Amino acid sequence: MGAEREPMPGSRAAPGAPSWAAERPWAMAGLYLLLAAGLAVLGGAGLWDVFSLLPEHPPAWWTLATAVPACATVLLERRAPFVGLALSLLLFVADLLTVGGLVPLLVMLELIHACVISLRPRQRRRMLWASAAGAVVLSATAFALTRDPRVALMIALQFGGLLGVTFWYANSVAQSRELVELHRRRAEDAVRLAELDRIAAVQGERDRMARELHDVVAGHVAAVAIRSEAALGMPGGDSAERGSLRAVRDSSLEAHAALRSMIQVLRSGESDPSPSPGRAGIADLADAAVASGVGDVRVIDGIGFELSAPVDHAVGRVVQEALANAVRHASGAEVEVRLSEGAGEGAGEVRVDVVSRGGSALARPELRGSGMGLGLLEERAHALGGEITAGPETGGVWAVRARLPRGEGS
Repeated sequence: MGAEREPMPGSRAAPGAPSWAAERPWAMAGLYLLLAAGLAVLGGAGLWDVFSLLPEHPPAWWTLATAVPACATVLLERRAPFVGLALSLLLFVADLLTVGGLVPLLVMLELIHACVISLRPRQRRRMLWASAAGAVVLSATAFALTRDPRVALMIALQFGGLLGVTFWYANSVAQSRELVELHRRRAEDAVRLAELDRIAAVQGERDRMARELHDVVAGHVAAVAIRSEAALGMPGGDSAERGSLRAVRDSSLEAHAALRSMIQVLRSGESDPSPSPGRAGIADLADAAVASGVGDVRVIDGIGFELSAPVDHAVGRVVQEALANAVRHASGAEVEVRLSEGAGEGAGEVRVDVVSRGGSALARPELRGSGMGLGLLEERAHALGGEITAGPETGGVWAVRARLPRGEGS
């Protein structure tokens, strides 16, 4: 086993003990005071006559002379238990040598319990030896006063039993607290380890994706850019073809830069800091779509306020994906991108409408996309508290419409 971990001492009530006993020590002091008064009325004195130095048996009410101050020491149980124990020990000795009452002994045992549960294991062992030594001293004193070994043995059994049971119970309470603290720390460690395992697994998946993007996808995109650049370097060809090649080259270079940025993000473990065109980049997206084959893109921005970063990011993604769909599914189409503020029931919303009219799909079906982009946009919109729809509408148009909240700071 490793080195013993010693928890810091506590001052709360022991498990199973009434909470008011620790939180309201004056209540315990009052109970002991009532007990002392009752014993004084009933004649509860002279319990330890063997130690008494008085020539005669004292009246029972004399026990209050030591019992009342002893009750007052209970008030120190919570804030200064060792000071209270020292005072109660002096009062117990004074009571033992005079009237032989019961309350000072009970108060001393109460404070021993309070002190033991506030100590560390090594300190508790020292207090155990001190209690055992006290029982031996009392037994030896009884033998010295009476010269009767039976009396000495009886005193040893009585005080040894009282001190031993008190220490045993207090030690059990302290150990139970230490076990609870140990299990709590182990549970926290288990949660931390599980979180570290989860982070490691996520980062491992990110690294795998980064390798795949770098080794496969980025290579193909770079090859497209190189081949289109080589084709542009060849003589001949009409201006429309060369314009398309330039668009392919520029798009390939932008895609390669985006892939490189994504690979860096995946390896660094950051969360979705991928570059987004945002609202300010919609004009560039429109130009890129026209260069890629869309007939015309008209942008109408009717929003008169600043968008929060998440909403601005989402607006750019919606327009980007909608224009990419127009390139794949409606080459040569007329596209209108409209940003507007919600009105009526939709007040406080940002609306994005991308409508395509006419055009034709790409000849190769594998280039038409899988629909995953729209699904990701729906997830992004729902995460912000908005919604997005995409599909054909009357008049032979295809529309992508998003409704997003303004967001904080708008």
